[in-house]
Amino acid sequence: MSNQAAVAAPRLSTLDRWLPAWIGLAMVGGLALGRFVPVLADVLARLEVAGISLPIGLGLLVMMYPVLAKVRYDRLTAVTGDKRLLVSSLVLNWLVGPALMFVLAWVFLADLPEYRTGLIIVGLARCIAMVVIWNDLACGDREAAAVLVAVNSVFQVVAFSLLGWFYLTVLPGWLGLDTQGLDVSVGQIAVNVLVFLGVPLVAGFASRRIGERTCGREWYEERFVPRIGPWALYGLLFTIVLLFALQGDAVTRHPLDVARIAVPLLAYFAVMWGVGLAAGRTLGLGYARSTTLAFTAAGNNFELAIAVAIGTFGATSGQALAGVVGPLIEVPVLVGLVYVSLWARRRWFPPDGSAPARAVQEIRS
Repeated sequence: MSNQAAVAAPRLSTLDRWLPAWIGLAMVGGLALGRFVPVLADVLARLEVAGISLPIGLGLLVMMYPVLAKVRYDRLTAVTGDKRLLVSSLVLNWLVGPALMFVLAWVFLADLPEYRTGLIIVGLARCIAMVVIWNDLACGDREAAAVLVAVNSVFQVVAFSLLGWFYLTVLPGWLGLDTQGLDVSVGQIAVNVLVFLGVPLVAGFASRRIGERTCGREWYEERFVPRIGPWALYGLLFTIVLLFALQGDAVTRHPLDVARIAVPLLAYFAVMWGVGLAAGRTLGLGYARSTTLAFTAAGNNFELAIAVAIGTFGATSGQALAGVVGPLIEVPVLVGLVYVSLWARRRWFPPDGSAPARAVQEIRS
């Protein structure tokens, strides 16, 4: 660790320094709640509106708002003008990602059609939520992440059902494999996107615009943003607890099934992140945007995947269990990849003029 980084490290809050431990405790706590307080699942089910759990929706909104309130929206034009970033992100998210998950699902779960189908659904649900957290922690380009998340949300509405039909019915038929149909409403996907992305995006944009106009940019950046920043992690931990509580009993009662589902997921996240970072480096995007490309390619919208699996196949189905295992693997793996990204920054990318202390301060804020 450099001297600058060592000096900067103590500035991190306790929550930031021990984030992997808090996430692990949140997962364990959620699993314990689901296992020993089974009535919690019924309570959460009663609090659903249009298939969306209100407590989980609240957690995601709290998680998303602070990150999107930090975005400098006046810089978005420069981001959208980088066609290399946009095109490579679209290719990775909507061509490479679903195809890779399809291959991995059939290689590792050929004899378990329910889990296989659930895994393919996870691969189709591109990340529009937690990626902003991982991107921020890894000192990625915040404005680029906001643009790619917005682009993914649009493609989510348009492409999810079509790709589900293709990968679960058409392609297996062409290859002489068993088929599993998927009938999911485009409207249901649109509602999920609107709630989990649209609402906090509008709120974040409005906060910055109103805050800067009334109190100035210096006040907004130095006082308001640091005050709301920790709430993103609070929302993340709250959401994790509730998600794992939903199927805690199934996860703890079938550990071998969970392990079989976990293997292709581990391969998927590692490969997608590695390909994304290598593509960004090859294209000369620099560390910040290469990291953003890597995390937006590797992350998945597990909330949407779980909602689709439960709505289509039922809450106790194998498809739903596969959806729940998704974040069980994704969260610790992507947290680990945050540290790998920061290591890769020193080894694989030339200096970009930003001091390590400033990067750490970005994580803290």
